[in-house]
Amino acid sequence: MRTIVITGGTDGIGRGLALRYLAGGERVVAVGSDPGKGGRLLREAVRLGAGERAEFVQADLGSAARSRAVAAELADRHPVLDALVLGAYRYNPRRIRTAEGLEQTFALYVLSRHLLAEGLRGSLERAPGTPVILSLCGVGGITAGTMRWDDLQHERAPYRAGRVTMQGARANDLLGVSFAERHAGGRTRYVLYNPGFVATGMTQSLRQPMRGLTKAMAALFAQPVDRAVGPVAALLDDPPTEPLSAFLRGRPVRLDRPEFDPANAARLHTALLSLPGEAFRDGTRG
Repeated sequence: MRTIVITGGTDGIGRGLALRYLAGGERVVAVGSDPGKGGRLLREAVRLGAGERAEFVQADLGSAARSRAVAAELADRHPVLDALVLGAYRYNPRRIRTAEGLEQTFALYVLSRHLLAEGLRGSLERAPGTPVILSLCGVGGITAGTMRWDDLQHERAPYRAGRVTMQGARANDLLGVSFAERHAGGRTRYVLYNPGFVATGMTQSLRQPMRGLTKAMAALFAQPVDRAVGPVAALLDDPPTEPLSAFLRGRPVRLDRPEFDPANAARLHTALLSLPGEAFRDGTRG
């Protein structure tokens, strides 16, 4: 029986993966911020006969301190992990500053993924099979998104939700490159996966008329969650042999593209380490 941690595990693809693996006899730890959605997932697990194998951890991963704490708690409770799915994301139509002084999209979409991957790496390395980290919604080679190296949290530039989101997606690609470079001798595989347009609950955070337009487009063009889950599960069940790989809607993406530049990956890692000590402390220095 494998143990799989899924951030964003109560919505969309994360929830679909959680239910798939619970039904298949695996142990699932779903991390999410909404206790109501967490409760519904646990009740569904009971209905599937998997109540004892389902765990919900309520956490707002937009807090760096909470992300660190969740990683430490899970590493303590689960000294052996088989897979970590990084799927937590929230579309913020306006700028939100966290209590730690971080821009929320950056904190949730970028920083928490780094903290969880680093904090749980030890548990993953102890897996009997091939451990894997799968990061959902990285750009995966799409030529979109710009890294604003002099203003990563868009403190000086006007806030544009789409631009901030796409920079986060680009940063997620670089997080994968950085992880693979810094832990080259490890067993954990890192997979970047962009599922394309999927019918999820993201539209609830949009303002009108964009919410209605997006819903209409989703009804016409988006793939249902159940269909999107299959290719993701295939990569978790049989991880690639390479330390780092990238996929766009199930198709491999070459890693020699400029979007995966190791120098930029190292630059991002250095930028994360330069954040104030109370906002960022993960034990990876040196």
